[in-house]
Amino acid sequence: MRPHIRISAAVLVLLGVPACNGVLDLTPTDQLSDAAVFADPKLTQAFLNDMYRGMGHGLYEIMLASVSDETHFIHDYHTSEIVTSIITSSYRAALDDPRFSHFNWSSNFSRIRQTNIFLSHIDATTFDAAWKQRMKGEAYFLRAYFYHNLMRMYGGVPLITKVYGLNEDYKVARNSFKETVDFIVANADSAAALLPTSYTGADVGRATKGAALALKARVLLYAASDLYNVNPSANALTGYTTPQDRTALWRAAKNAAQAVMDLGSYGLFRPTPASSQEAAQNYADLFLQKTSQEAIMSRFFLTTRDDGAYPNRDDGPNGYHTWGGNTPIQNLVDDYRMADGSKFDWNNPAHAAAPYQNRDPRFYGSILHDGAPWRARPTDVKNLDPAGTIQTFRQLKLSDGSVVAGLDTRDSPVENWNGAYSGYYLRKFIDPSLNAQFTRQEVPWIFFRYAEVLLNYAEASIELNELGDAVNVLNQIRLRAGMPPFSAGLGQAALRDEYRNERRVEMVFEEQRFFDVRRWMIAPAVLSKVAGGINIFVEGTSSTDRSTWKNYRYVIDTIQARAWDNKLYFMPIHINEMNRNGLLTQNPGY
Repeated sequence: MRPHIRISAAVLVLLGVPACNGVLDLTPTDQLSDAAVFADPKLTQAFLNDMYRGMGHGLYEIMLASVSDETHFIHDYHTSEIVTSIITSSYRAALDDPRFSHFNWSSNFSRIRQTNIFLSHIDATTFDAAWKQRMKGEAYFLRAYFYHNLMRMYGGVPLITKVYGLNEDYKVARNSFKETVDFIVANADSAAALLPTSYTGADVGRATKGAALALKARVLLYAASDLYNVNPSANALTGYTTPQDRTALWRAAKNAAQAVMDLGSYGLFRPTPASSQEAAQNYADLFLQKTSQEAIMSRFFLTTRDDGAYPNRDDGPNGYHTWGGNTPIQNLVDDYRMADGSKFDWNNPAHAAAPYQNRDPRFYGSILHDGAPWRARPTDVKNLDPAGTIQTFRQLKLSDGSVVAGLDTRDSPVENWNGAYSGYYLRKFIDPSLNAQFTRQEVPWIFFRYAEVLLNYAEASIELNELGDAVNVLNQIRLRAGMPPFSAGLGQAALRDEYRNERRVEMVFEEQRFFDVRRWMIAPAVLSKVAGGINIFVEGTSSTDRSTWKNYRYVIDTIQARAWDNKLYFMPIHINEMNRNGLLTQNPGY
């Protein structure tokens, strides 16, 4: 396996390339030596800053939600091969798309090499001692973060701390899953010991003590989960091969989450809404804030530097001249509870007659459904929908006998090629104040937030049968969501089921579900189901006045066949990496 090198002239860094020796010994004009970088505090800072870009974010055109049971990516881009479980080590489909690079082998090891270079030089610098220690903590955090993404995708991976030269061919075997977890936790601990609890000004967005502890809590929660402990196909690379003290694992996860809570630096965004409508708006607004008490660490964008995400363009309804993109599926919609906490049921006549009424407020803050209020239509469409509400009905039969389709469908008179198949669009992450199709958003992507920490604490508490602790923190989230509290009388199994659904809707589209269904080992049940959608038929006298519409009929439809293979518990290492390094062992099934 040869080292992966990333040279960034834009930030004037070099990842350790030696000078040429011979008749000609030229110094590259677009590169700097390690010595030059670590002699200049500004260049050292630029080198560190560049590493953060390796964390990626979740607001790319393809979202991880579309290879889970959350959304369907209407443009495909080779996502269908993942959800039908036909990927191989030589054909990894959308996994090799650059938009998923923050989960991929080569890009993460390239960034890990940067952290190793940094850590091998920083102690010898003569910079301000406190500043140097803080940067060192950031590098430890980043190394832990890159390794945690590799662990989540592949299991145990090679643990590399040495800086290999460009011409130095090397082969490194994968470390065990346990060794990988221990390494990440050790790096997170090292980071937490060196990092401040908060920043001000231009430093906001850097790793903090809270971010390092939240990362540790997440990794320890994974380590305690079923996939790594009771998977009959596990080997030392994909789990624990000797029986572990599960109680100790869950206790470590709970204590790690408690450590974040004990900092006293974070809380839920607007925790006490006065109404269901306000709760929905609160939830939607959380993801449009530059900063909040809930965000532990975020990736910020600056549109003034041609930087930013396009969820408004990539995922907006086609009747607004936007691209549809990652469209929620019926499987997810049906898992949102009713406002009274009961399960939604198509066999309940009241539910089936009005499926979008009286639901969990987070449904309205996350998903655009037929009839949902949205922003004003573009000028050339406004006369077709003066009110600015989502139209995903399949057919509106008018009193004159004519039939029209909704503006946000694949039969739309506005644009039909970007319409959702499912009948739903994303609401979460999208700033409705941005009317221009190609305006970048500055709203950040949140890597860690306090609600996840509470959920992690609750999960560990449930598995430890400390149900009172679990209910206490879950009800903090429920209160913010405008949902009734869970009862302390729920048994362990019932509370576990409620918790998993609570995590599903609270963390929806945040790159959690893809991993949760695997570590809980429920993927065979939920990822083998077809992706569903809705066909809506309605009658009315006016195509622009919803008050005249009646006799709604809702018909569930299949929009995408899906299948599950147990090999998909872990992703395949690309065949090119296997060929470079004969010591690598491929994951089971590939």
